[in-house]
Amino acid sequence: MGDTNLDVSRLTIREAGDLLASGACSAVDLTDALLRRIQDVDSNIHAYVSLDADFALQQARAADEARAQGKSGPLLGIPIGVKDLLNVAGQPCTCSSHILEGYTAPYDATVIARLREAGAVFVGRTNMDEFAMGSSTENSAYMVTRNPVDLERVPGGSSGGSAAALAAGEAIATLGTDTGGSIRQPAAFCGCVGLKPTYGRVSRYGLTAFASSLDQIGPMTHTVEDAAILLQAMAGLDTMDSTTLDVPVPDYRAALQHDLKGMRLGLPKEYFVDGMDDAVRASILQAVDTCRALGAEIVDVSLPHTEYSIAVYYIIATAEASANLARFDGVRYGRRVSPGNDPVEMYGATREAGFGAEVKRRIILGTYVLSSGYYDAYYLRAQKVRRLILQDFENAFATCDALLAPATPTPAFRVGENTGDPLKMYLSDVFTATANLAGICAMSVPSFSTSEGLPVGLQILGPALGETQILRVGHAFEQRKKAVA
Repeated sequence: MGDTNLDVSRLTIREAGDLLASGACSAVDLTDALLRRIQDVDSNIHAYVSLDADFALQQARAADEARAQGKSGPLLGIPIGVKDLLNVAGQPCTCSSHILEGYTAPYDATVIARLREAGAVFVGRTNMDEFAMGSSTENSAYMVTRNPVDLERVPGGSSGGSAAALAAGEAIATLGTDTGGSIRQPAAFCGCVGLKPTYGRVSRYGLTAFASSLDQIGPMTHTVEDAAILLQAMAGLDTMDSTTLDVPVPDYRAALQHDLKGMRLGLPKEYFVDGMDDAVRASILQAVDTCRALGAEIVDVSLPHTEYSIAVYYIIATAEASANLARFDGVRYGRRVSPGNDPVEMYGATREAGFGAEVKRRIILGTYVLSSGYYDAYYLRAQKVRRLILQDFENAFATCDALLAPATPTPAFRVGENTGDPLKMYLSDVFTATANLAGICAMSVPSFSTSEGLPVGLQILGPALGETQILRVGHAFEQRKKAVA
């Protein structure tokens, strides 16, 4: 079946769409080639928790039929991977946790419904840190995902399966979620584009919640243009999610330009700190010089409350996780462990067996900071500092169109390197968590690699609803980098 010579390993959404529109291949050809690619390489990468080949080919045939009837669109017939905490009707949604074994989603998340309407093909569920809690995809209950750039290294997390699938050529694009950097950090580690939209720009309905005031769904792609295409399809008001914003969705692809003339880009001094990897620093400063050469004015800015961001993030995120994960108790869905007739014993036994160590750690931390006597000292104070972090960004964006910073303090670290030191692992989010706390948009695009060939992510941060600015900066940088490669 299909075009056996079709190379999907670095195919972009736009390139695949051009092939489909021209009749050079069908959606079935494209999906079949991708499934064969997954079969060939995923035994080394472990990007996918599960595949649904029959369903994918069924969707591809439907896309071909729609095209034959005159329908068109940039996502019609395009195969994508879905992070395993977004509900796709009829598919499992395990959140890479034992506690949701046996659960099948009865409905589509809003982003899935919108992509389905656009004709996208869902090929499978990508691996992740359990309930999105982690920075390396080593916390999955099922497998450790490897970084395709170097199999001895992690792909980042928690959307590591989505980033690895993309980097290994096992998807044309993927969906991830970002609570404290979980799209941007794995994108940086694997050398792809990852965009965290403004809070409220994309509906969270059908997303299994980790921290409801921080979570956002976003695209992971080979190019900035592809990120714009996916965001266009997903963004907008949703009556099923009261936190979505009732504002028009701009034409994101129209914002893509090849120069940065007239733009002011800020360099926050707090993101260039001691302890940052020298190769990362050199890569980002080279990227800054590239943006200057493209016509941007580079100015220094300060975000003085950045130093408190990790502490604030891990108080707020764990508190919300403690509340959100209370629903997984063995009563309504998923796994149940029943040692006797006492329901309290059943709750405890189910959660003990179903949750992994990192999830338990965060539930305990969150329960502690919300407990009587500690709520004011920790959670309430963290919320006040969160407002100061937002104010820092608002002050910076009063003088700048966007900010440039590293996405991570180091390149991808080795598998097992940080698993014994949770605090060191948490510091992987030091440059990304601030955007979630402030609710602004941010994107990681591949910067210049290290001398070892490891990817580095250039993080571009924009104001709330500033996706057009960060897409413009990212696209211009990407095109110049390709031109000089």
